Amino acid sequence: VFSAMTLSMQGAESVKLFDGKTFKGWEGNEKIFRIEQGAIVGGTLKEKIVRNEFLCTKKTYKNFILKLEVKLLGGPRANAGIQIRTKRIPNHHEVIGYQADMGQGWWGSLYDESRRRTMLAKADATVIKKVLKPNEWNHYEIRCEGKRIRLFINGTQTVDYTEPEPKIPLEGLIAVQIHGGPPSEAWYRKLVIKELP
Repeated sequence: VFSAMTLSMQGAESVKLFDGKTFKGWEGNEKIFRIEQGAIVGGTLKEKIVRNEFLCTKKTYKNFILKLEVKLLGGPRANAGIQIRTKRIPNHHEVIGYQADMGQGWWGSLYDESRRRTMLAKADATVIKKVLKPNEWNHYEIRCEGKRIRLFINGTQTVDYTEPEPKIPLEGLIAVQIHGGPPSEAWYRKLVIKELP
């Protein structure tokens, strides 16, 4: 029993989703997304962000643990997030799916982008206040196991959500977002994923 268990635990290796140098394995608007200091950067502090933009993986994922570091610059109205179990809307800049949110009042919460357009699970503001480092790098962890989605910021769980709707897809792309609005930048680096059975 023991050997079989160790094998299955070793079966899933953590894999880098982003090589720190190129957009290999990703697709999106490269006028909006760039690579700087080993990070994916969405948006700019020089001008308004015209609309939501997403840089998506080409591969789909179902059950996984995704870890990354994120930083959001641009003041209280800056907004971004990490899309999971998502798909692109054909011939459109938007995507549809779950979003692990970033932004004042939104950090650590789970939003449903373009689908139900609602906050599915809201992080406790007092918890976020304790753990979040505004304008600095923060560690974001997203765990998707079946219908259960858990979010962690800097090691503290902020959301534990179980999807009640049977028709919501439990797999899809991963994407990083910069939200339309004032001049702002979302930084993403050290993206590592471990696929689960």
